[in-house]
Amino acid sequence: MDTVSGSPWASVQRNRLLPIHTSREPADTEWTPPAGSPVEEPVSPTARAMEDIGIYIVVTIGLDTPINLTTFRAGMEAMLARCPRYGCIQVADGLNNGEARWARTTVNVQDHMIVPKLDRATDPDKAVEDYVASLSTLPMDCSRPPWEFHFLDFPSSEAASTVAIRVHHAYGDGMSTLALLMMSTRSAAADTKSHPAAPPHRRPTRMGAIYAPQRPPLSMGTLAFVAWVLSYLVLAWNTAADIAYFAATIMFLSDQRTLFKRADDDGFHAKRFVHRSLSLDDVKFLKNSMNCTVNDVLVAVTSAALSRYYFRKSGEPNTTKICVRSLLPVNTRPATSLQTYVNVIESDMRNEVTWGNKLGYIILPFYLATHDDPLAYIRKAKKVLDRKKRSLEVIFTYKIAQIFMKVFGVKVGTSIFRCLFARTTIVFSNMVGPTEQVELCGHPVAFIAPSVYGIPEALIIHYQSYRSKIKIILSVDEDKFPDYHQLLDDFDQTLAVMMDAASRLSTSTKND
Repeated sequence: MDTVSGSPWASVQRNRLLPIHTSREPADTEWTPPAGSPVEEPVSPTARAMEDIGIYIVVTIGLDTPINLTTFRAGMEAMLARCPRYGCIQVADGLNNGEARWARTTVNVQDHMIVPKLDRATDPDKAVEDYVASLSTLPMDCSRPPWEFHFLDFPSSEAASTVAIRVHHAYGDGMSTLALLMMSTRSAAADTKSHPAAPPHRRPTRMGAIYAPQRPPLSMGTLAFVAWVLSYLVLAWNTAADIAYFAATIMFLSDQRTLFKRADDDGFHAKRFVHRSLSLDDVKFLKNSMNCTVNDVLVAVTSAALSRYYFRKSGEPNTTKICVRSLLPVNTRPATSLQTYVNVIESDMRNEVTWGNKLGYIILPFYLATHDDPLAYIRKAKKVLDRKKRSLEVIFTYKIAQIFMKVFGVKVGTSIFRCLFARTTIVFSNMVGPTEQVELCGHPVAFIAPSVYGIPEALIIHYQSYRSKIKIILSVDEDKFPDYHQLLDDFDQTLAVMMDAASRLSTSTKND
């Protein structure tokens, strides 16, 4: 902090979008890896592929209070202590047979704190949106750890201030990033030492393996045992079919050209990050009414919203039916690993934490069609997802990707990823967040809106739950979707139409 002015903002660089080397602050603002920190690790093949492609995570976090930079700086230093990986950079030298490794370095936290001066007098929401969009056009300084906190200390329609966090995807996937975020948060309730709660009132659907049907007890008879055995035969058949389909997509099978799909080119496309809040209670009402899962509802809402947008923009007849495919990343860790990470990192067993990218992939179809009954989208989504749950596509794609990159090199792995992105239409993701309000470095959080850029897809769709809301976040090519707010409206209106249909169905069922 500037001891002359006394303002915590005085020592933070302003008007700086592109990180540059500057004079260092006094030594007490720097973080040096502790002597007992883990040994330097080689960079995983997946992380190297993320580095080659250039994929970044951008998390926009709304806060309920103005920003206190002194408090944030202390929280960022605590984050470095909990996760030393964020104090490392990738280097290739003779210490690891020429292979890339994570090398610890001294971090000046001030270099990662950016406070721009923006003209937000007319429309603060547009000022925030434009600034976050500009992050996709600016490179990061590779001489220091590639992560930044951008502070927008003025009110918008949803928050008193905003923090935009940009971090390289090579550090980890969404699960590990969310784990680190939870490490830096505390419940906003009276018990300030507690971590945010996980979704209550239900047992996690996956505690270990992704597919592990429980063996029926012998008392249930022979038919139950035969059905259990047959379930594994179905699993083997579905897995073989999905892997063959996945391989065909890598080699030659491509989606047809639609207004959602970018033309085949390697040019740069600026990204626009926009989001809208949906009611989690509405989604749960649909889930209960249709006897399905939250994921089923979100996939159905996405199919219906994209269909609404497509037929309005394309002018094609409503009788047309088109299948566009999404690449869906899935966390391969056990479902309890997020809370496990929280507990382990807070303990003396930090070295046992496995950060990085632990993702398998599913090719998930979305059907563009017009249905008289809005709930038909949910029935179709449930059928597709139930089929995907009876397959080990996620595990096989994760393992095969690791083997290919280790045997044939990172360039082959990178080319595989590029083929998948080029031959599918959308990237789709969903993540469960805290169910109660949390604080980020002492600041109550109003909303969380994560997304990515660097993936060569024109449209990336992400859902993030937090408290009683679900954020729908779109990462779109600005030149491809100039009317991106209309696309957001389609998601909002689709959910409202489905709610109306489900309410009438529920009323009719009660009357019957």
